[in-house]
This record gives sequence, C-alpha cells and structure tokens, in this order.
Amino acid sequence: MFPSLSWLMLLATLLAFGVAKFILQSVLQLIIEAGFVRPNFRGDQIPVGAGLLFFLSVLPAAVLLLAWQTGDYQRAGVIFLFVMGAMTLLGLVDDIFGSRAASGLKGHIKRMLQGELTTGGLKLLAGGFISLAVAIIISSDWLQALVNTLVIALSINAINLLDLRPGRAGKGFLFAGLLLFIAGWPSEHLAWLAITMGALLAYLPYDLKAKAMMGDTGSNALGATVGITAALVLPHPIKLGYLVFLIAFHILTEKYSLSKIIEKNKMLNYLDQLGRS
Repeated sequence: MFPSLSWLMLLATLLAFGVAKFILQSVLQLIIEAGFVRPNFRGDQIPVGAGLLFFLSVLPAAVLLLAWQTGDYQRAGVIFLFVMGAMTLLGLVDDIFGSRAASGLKGHIKRMLQGELTTGGLKLLAGGFISLAVAIIISSDWLQALVNTLVIALSINAINLLDLRPGRAGKGFLFAGLLLFIAGWPSEHLAWLAITMGALLAYLPYDLKAKAMMGDTGSNALGATVGITAALVLPHPIKLGYLVFLIAFHILTEKYSLSKIIEKNKMLNYLDQLGRS
C-alpha cells in the first residue's frame, strides 16, 4: 500500500466517525418521530434500525476514497457501497415488517419450502444472490466464486446472529475487523472496513447503553462489510479456514443458544458485558 493511501484511509475513517457523530441524534430522532421504537430489556422504548447510520456515514468517506483512486480499487469501492446499501435496505425491511415467528436459517428455509416467504427468507434469498453476483465479479474461477459467495453470505448472517444483546454485534464486528487487518495488511481494500469501523465507533456507546438498536439494518451492513473485505483481502488458505469457521459457527448456533454459551464461559461473558450500563 502506498503511504499516501494509508493517510487517506485514516482521513476517511475519521470523516466517517465525524459524520456519524454529527448526524447520530438527527437519525435517531427521525426514527423516533416515525414511531419505529421497541422496548429494550429495561422496558424503555428505544429507536430500532439505528444501523441506518452506518451507510449514511460511510457514503462521504467512500466518495473521498473513490475520488483519489482508480481502476480495480474504484470497482471494489462501488461494489462495497452497492452491497452495504442493499443489505441495509433488506435489513430495514426485516426490522419494519419482519415477524419473529421464524428464526434461524433452518426456520426461514422451512417456511419457504412450505410456500411462505418471510422477510428473513427474502433477505436470505436476496443476500445470497447479491453475494453470488459480487463473487462472480471478483473471482477468477468458479471454485473461487463459490468460496467467496459463501464467505460473504455467511458473514452477513454471522454478525446478525450476534445481535441479541446490547453491543454484541458491534464488538463482534470490531474483533473480526482487527483479525482482517492483521491477516490482510497492507491491502488497499481494507479501507472499506476501516471507514465502517469509524462509523460504528461513533454509534457503539448508544448500543452498549441500550439507548438504540442497530437492528438487522445495521448488523447486515456490518456483516456485508466483513464478508466483502474477507473475500478481497484474505489469502486463499486463510479464507478457506475462515469459511470452515463460519460453517461451524452456523451449525453451532442452529443447535445451541449462543447467549447461553457466552454466559457459561467466563472470558466470553466478561467481553460480552464489557461497556454495558
């Protein structure tokens, strides 16, 4: 990575953080005025779908990055914005119209096989095709396309599975982001992950204090960012290892309660509680 791009990445990340800080209260107020609120674990009515903030905050930072780069870098940036925007929209649809009658991949697939399309099933289908479309563009052969499709799609759902307690999805995203920086540095495509982390850090205190819920609107956007970044920057052997982890994680969460697993592990429970009120 050229030094100029490193500084540009930092500047864009700070811009995303600043924009998120600046518009956060306005976005939350818009959601509240629309009546889109739900009770948190204390029974307080708080805004849902606050993850809309991520896409809005990332936009100007992404434009800054795109304006200074060319070629494959610009193409990846446009792909990132498209997928993040699409998954934000699909998550918002699920947050607004979704029913909790069906849950998990198995539950939504079962409903679809019975001829009933849930908002979760719609998100599953659309997210799968979006992941496939991106994988076809960025892959050199069909096997790589298959791996990238699964990595993107399962990453989206993995962050969504974490969003059951205040701050958990955000912490999971930051942890995944740290590992991606370690494994993928110095790829210029880490910039898209960096600006999303900047936007999240501005919002995370509200989530930790249960003053707002990012909802599927936010968790899907974060998961898409992790998936696209992993597909673009990870060496093939590490990417295969990550895919195996994602598959194992989904099998585990289909059979057992993730919250109970975390509660029974002292280290995981400590990290899960860290920063909450």
